[in-house]
Amino acid sequence: MAHYRASIDTKRPRAEVFAYLSDFSTTREWDPGVVDAERLNGQTVGEGSEFRLVARFLGRKNELTYRIVEYDPPVAVTLLGANATVVSRDRITFEITAQGTRITYDADLALKGLLRIADPVWGSRSPAWAIEVSRVSGEPSTAHSRNAWTRSR
Repeated sequence: MAHYRASIDTKRPRAEVFAYLSDFSTTREWDPGVVDAERLNGQTVGEGSEFRLVARFLGRKNELTYRIVEYDPPVAVTLLGANATVVSRDRITFEITAQGTRITYDADLALKGLLRIADPVWGSRSPAWAIEVSRVSGEPSTAHSRNAWTRSR
């Protein structure tokens, strides 16, 4: 299992960044590994909302379906994503700071079946989402631990 945790500070208000990041149809705008993202059900984002993401990993496109399992605006959102080869639990929290908002992204990723052998490779990948969030927001990156991938058992 791979674990990733990173934080980034932004001057934008907490409610604004919560609305933007909890709508996983925007993921293509801030995660360079995602090549396509769409909302699957309904117009309002909330608990039970589902999203289809296509991510490029090791030269291949992989489709994942994510579902919001915790929706606590503007404090936290948790999504579970899965396909035939991987399960991902992504939790994003939003903390008010003196300068704006601290966003913390905490993800656990586990390969399924025989692919678990590849966990060391999977766990060594370091997504650049924090850099991309700062690019989209037009602010310089103030990411903390953006390369904080760790492998756990």
